Formats: sequence, structure tokens, C-alpha cells
Amino acid sequence: MCDQDHFEHDREDYEARGLVTRRQFGVMLGAGVAMILPPVLNAVAVSESEVSIKTPDGTCDAYFVHPASGTAPGVLVWPDIFGLRPAMRQMGKRLAESGYSVVVVNPFYRSMKAPTAAKGAATEIKELMPLYQSLNETTQTTDAKAFIAWLDQQPSVAKNRRIGTQGYCMGGPFTFRTAAAMPDRVGAAASFHGGGLVTNGPNSPHLQVAKTKAQLLIAIAENDDKRAPQEKDVLKATFSKAGVPAEIEVYPAAHGWCPPDSTVYNEGLAEKAWSRLLALYGKALA
Repeated sequence: MCDQDHFEHDREDYEARGLVTRRQFGVMLGAGVAMILPPVLNAVAVSESEVSIKTPDGTCDAYFVHPASGTAPGVLVWPDIFGLRPAMRQMGKRLAESGYSVVVVNPFYRSMKAPTAAKGAATEIKELMPLYQSLNETTQTTDAKAFIAWLDQQPSVAKNRRIGTQGYCMGGPFTFRTAAAMPDRVGAAASFHGGGLVTNGPNSPHLQVAKTKAQLLIAIAENDDKRAPQEKDVLKATFSKAGVPAEIEVYPAAHGWCPPDSTVYNEGLAEKAWSRLLALYGKALA
């Protein structure tokens, strides 16, 4: 999980090394205002809307965006601890412009509607920990099933193609549990600077996803790897033994480098991670 003290230290370190700039974490952070992402080459026209999804525990507010015509593979996006906000909507729309029907959910809907972080990605982590701690393996699993069932009800979602899921920070293990909950439906799971992928418990997310049919992409932040250097080796060994295709790479970037409103956003490495995501979906959801 995100840790505010580490977060600030890492931001200062990466700025000093020229890996992020003050422009990238300055005034534009505000209340979650994202920088403009690079345009999609040959982008398709899309339709977007705010939607409500019924779950066993209530109604989840979410953002749904998809190609304006035809059908496309569905994708479920799990945000980081800063929740559903402009940056995540922007990322979802960009993915839809690449040919996917995308739902970006508010994982904290049981507690409050989005926005759930008062200052967007500039919100202190300690303020958001009660929201994070309100979720557990059970809520993640029941939500995953409800969200994918909802996607499958949408006319824009291709029923003959498998679904993808991606998550950031806390959303990383959520993607693993999504794949484990719907093994015959989820074809790809991607974790970007995910926290808690490997635990000592018998239901560790990495052990659950090893039993699925999904192909995996795991992008690890350099500072997370330094704090837990054994984790990537555990992931590689587990997935190799299970015969689960997995691309696992440590990026020379700080935890949180992918969302464009992050204080440590690194455009070059975020684009590399995005290109690997598109390669995964192009292969696993074909």
C-alpha cells in the first residue's frame, strides 16, 4: 500500500534525479486535476456516461466509456487509493479510444460517492486509510463478480471475447482476485505499482491468481522492489510453476508513476507500461 512518508521521500529523490519534474506534481494536482495524456493514434469515437451498478452491498457509482459503435472487449479498472477521479476517467477514456469497453469504478461506494479524496492525488494517505481498511477479500470478490456481470449486460461489450482488468496501487491485488473470482471470463489482469500482491496468508492474491486462466502483467516500482526485493522472485516462481503467462518487470520509477495526476508521474515510463498493457490486451482478449 501507499505510505505517505515514503511517497514524499521518493518524490524528492526522483525529482532530484530528473525522473519527474516540478511541473508534473505542481499546481495541476489541485483537486485531482490530471495532466493531458498523449493522444491515441487512430483513436475511435467513444461514448461516455456516469453509471450506477447494483451489487450485493448497494449501488456503486462508476464511469463507463466505450467505442461509439460495434462491440469491444470489456475492461474493469480498479483505481488506487485516491479513487474515481478525473485522472482515472481520462485513463479509462484513452483505453476506450484504443478499442475497449471500460468501466472505472468507485471502490469505496459503500462509504461515499466519488470523489472520495478531497484533494485528489494530493490527499494525504492517512486521511484515506479508513476507506481502504473498509475493504477486504470478500468485498473485492463480490464486487468483481457484480461489476463483470454488469459489463456483460452492456450491448457494447463483446460476449465472445474475454474481459481484462487492471489496477493501480491497492487495485493491484483487486485485479488478481477478480481473475480468481471469474476464471472463465477474465483473460488478462494487470497490476501497476500494486501493493500487497504477496502476503504470508493462504489466500494471498498471488496464490489465488495462479489458479486462473488469465495472462498477467505486473509492473513494479523501483522503490517498492527495494523494500521487498523478494516479491518479484516469488511472483515469477509461483506463476512459472503454475504455467500462468506473466510479464513481471521492475520499472525505474517511484510508486504511483502511472496516473497522470500522481506527484511522481513519469510520462516516459507510464507510456511504456501503457504500451505493455495494450500488448497484453491485444493478445489475451483477442
